[in-house]
Amino acid sequence: MASKLKISGVEPESIVDGRGFRYVVFTQGCPHHCPGCHNPQTHDFKAGKWADIEDLFTEICENPLLKGVTFSGGEPFCQPRPLSELAKLVHEKKLDVTVFTGYTYAELVNRHDPDVDALLSQTDVLIDGPFLLAEKDLTLTFKGSRNQRIIDLNRTRETGRIVLDEE
Repeated sequence: MASKLKISGVEPESIVDGRGFRYVVFTQGCPHHCPGCHNPQTHDFKAGKWADIEDLFTEICENPLLKGVTFSGGEPFCQPRPLSELAKLVHEKKLDVTVFTGYTYAELVNRHDPDVDALLSQTDVLIDGPFLLAEKDLTLTFKGSRNQRIIDLNRTRETGRIVLDEE
């Protein structure tokens, strides 16, 4: 049986959810409920629809212009197992994976959850931290508030310290 993922929807061609031309999966369900959230319709865990990982991957493969895939929310780390499976397929296609999360990198690592660790291991760029309305800044690239970080997880894993991607 195919792995399933609860999604709010997808954006098959985005240039605002990570570097390059991207396919974006908006997961359904978020525990953070950040005031001023850009995607409040994704908060309800009971809403959304089920999608097969293979069907999403097939759709991703249909676009030869994609640089990568972005997992947004909702909160992707509420569904780490199916997302890590999809991310592995995406990497086999030689595309990169960006993940937005309301958690900090330290919070995720400190969970010591094998499914969370699997998704982190398949993530190239992590945009972490909750959206804070008081820190909102419309001039920022790929993030909504100044407290959020764009972390190059490949270089972070190589060096053993957090490497920010502020290019």
